[in-house]
Amino acid sequence: MATVLSVSGSPSATSRTSLLLRHLDERLTAQGHRVVPLDVRAVPAEALLGADFTHPAIVEATELFAAADGVIVGTPVYKAAYSGVLKALLDLLPQYALTGKAVLPLATGGSVAHVLAVDYALRPVLTAMGARHVVQGWFTLDKDITRRPDGSLTVAPAAAEALAHVVDQFSAALGPVPLLAAAS
Repeated sequence: MATVLSVSGSPSATSRTSLLLRHLDERLTAQGHRVVPLDVRAVPAEALLGADFTHPAIVEATELFAAADGVIVGTPVYKAAYSGVLKALLDLLPQYALTGKAVLPLATGGSVAHVLAVDYALRPVLTAMGARHVVQGWFTLDKDITRRPDGSLTVAPAAAEALAHVVDQFSAALGPVPLLAAAS
């Protein structure tokens, strides 16, 4: 069983990005992985903006990255780039915080004009941080993600199929999940 850190880089408490990540976390859990969610918006602003490497929340985030076998990084796209709150956190992590890890970059946004943000804004940073393998990322349009009144998620069929594919590729990149011995 691999440990996956699922990082939402959205500053919004009602984020489609976060909702989508938690939905994908369920798929990884069903595949036998242990998933640890991290919402960057929960990290105190004074720690992020003050670059306080010793703040307990930054120390904890650094430890979560170190303990993970793989990392999903999800972000809304603003002005053709990943979110500032995600950038602030990534800047506070050790230079090679992703060394040896499989990483899945995901982005959400309102227009297909932002689709290249995954490969031209996010992927280079993840690679520079030492990721062992950055799997094919995916961009999902906001209109394809719907929050139901009960808080659950509906993903448009084509987007759901594509997301399942990239999550399964990421799962495979984590390595085999050991089978549990049958009870005798």
